[in-house]
Amino acid sequence: MDTPDLVAQASRGDRAALDALFARHLPGVLAFVRASAGAALLARDDSLDLVQSACRELLRDAPPEGWRDEAGFRRWLYLAAERKVLDRARYHGREKRADAARRLTLSEAEVGALSRGWADLATPSRRAIGREEIERLEAALARASEADRRVILLARVAGLSHAEVAAELATTEANARSALRRALARLALELGREPGPDAD
Repeated sequence: MDTPDLVAQASRGDRAALDALFARHLPGVLAFVRASAGAALLARDDSLDLVQSACRELLRDAPPEGWRDEAGFRRWLYLAAERKVLDRARYHGREKRADAARRLTLSEAEVGALSRGWADLATPSRRAIGREEIERLEAALARASEADRRVILLARVAGLSHAEVAAELATTEANARSALRRALARLALELGREPGPDAD
């Protein structure tokens, strides 16, 4: 089934269509959630659970007219995931109990998905990355400023257009492009790579 049909059926509540779309977008959404959540939240909430919860809420809160295309679905999905992370962080911030942090180890399923989810940030010669590179990339993003991390995630992981990123950041498209270029250059230096020529 082609994407427009899947999107149309998912927007009407078709579980099989939603599952198919979810499978297509899982690697990127998982990468997005892990980088957005940070270690403190991931010590309490499983990243796959956060993604699945965001996906359920996506269906519940779907626009009445559905999604026009896959880009619209993808944007809605990633922003739902971002809201879920913020909601859980606020929830845990209000908690009084001190739960022991569990180990933040990646399962093989997560490594497989994240290898694809981080593909656009991998070195050009290594489009498929392993556990060690995933951990290096996530650690580098954790050290990045919130502004750098968000623009990279929106543009390179969520795949939003420059105009959509600008709207999310409440800035101009030119400023969003510049912010992305600078953020990617700083990330490359953090990873010990040569910065790329541009953000496009």
